[in-house]
Amino acid sequence: MKIIAECGATKTDWCAIYSDGTLKRLRTEGINFSVMTGQNADEITRKAVMALNEPGEMVSDMYIYAAGLICERKGGNVEYASDLLGAARAVCGHNHGIAAILGTGSNSCFFDGEKIVSNVHSGGFILGDEGGAACLGKLFLSDFLKRRVPASMAESFASSFESDYASIVQKVYKSDAPSKYLGSIAPWVLDWYGKEEYACNLVENNLRSFFERSLSQYDMASCPVGLVGGFAVACKGILMKLSDEYGIRISSIVESPMDGLIEYHR
Repeated sequence: MKIIAECGATKTDWCAIYSDGTLKRLRTEGINFSVMTGQNADEITRKAVMALNEPGEMVSDMYIYAAGLICERKGGNVEYASDLLGAARAVCGHNHGIAAILGTGSNSCFFDGEKIVSNVHSGGFILGDEGGAACLGKLFLSDFLKRRVPASMAESFASSFESDYASIVQKVYKSDAPSKYLGSIAPWVLDWYGKEEYACNLVENNLRSFFERSLSQYDMASCPVGLVGGFAVACKGILMKLSDEYGIRISSIVESPMDGLIEYHR
């Protein structure tokens, strides 16, 4: 059997593809290689493999995709790869194309059907992540603190979130997960899309920034773009509208790469 793992900080989704083609899925706690010890990650993996194991089955290959893995590597029958390679394999299959992640953060690459051959670096939520949820949250908070948000939105935000200057600064500069905090504001901003011109411009300019600063560096004229991530799905209608304007062919927008990875590894 083959085992696929899609690792996130809060959860890991697993799928076993058995020799007869049937599937079994499992969800465990997250695996974050940037902050977790190898021993802890190995323990989660061991328990997952035991839970997925069936009589008469042997693990032939294991593919582990995770954020924070910059260099792909193989050890025995286990391949460790970045979430970006997972996204590319999921939306491009064995064909060449452009793959992008739009979640809390953002990333993109050109995939030749086997490997990533070009990547415009994300830069993270401080230096980049244009188009992602955290970037949208950051743009809104900057305007809010400088009183550039329309009164109706500002009042609603103040009643929904801790909005005093000290609380915002503490969460952005001193909390353990500032990008998660910034990203948590994005769904609220999206709720205002279509209701307030300011929100429409903010959301669209965030996505335009991703198109212009990242996607424009690939050969979009000859390659379709596949997008992965919950924020991409939430912005699907807006992305489709803007893609026509930029001449981008979007092949798919999916929340999770797992179904595409199953087909890729079959």
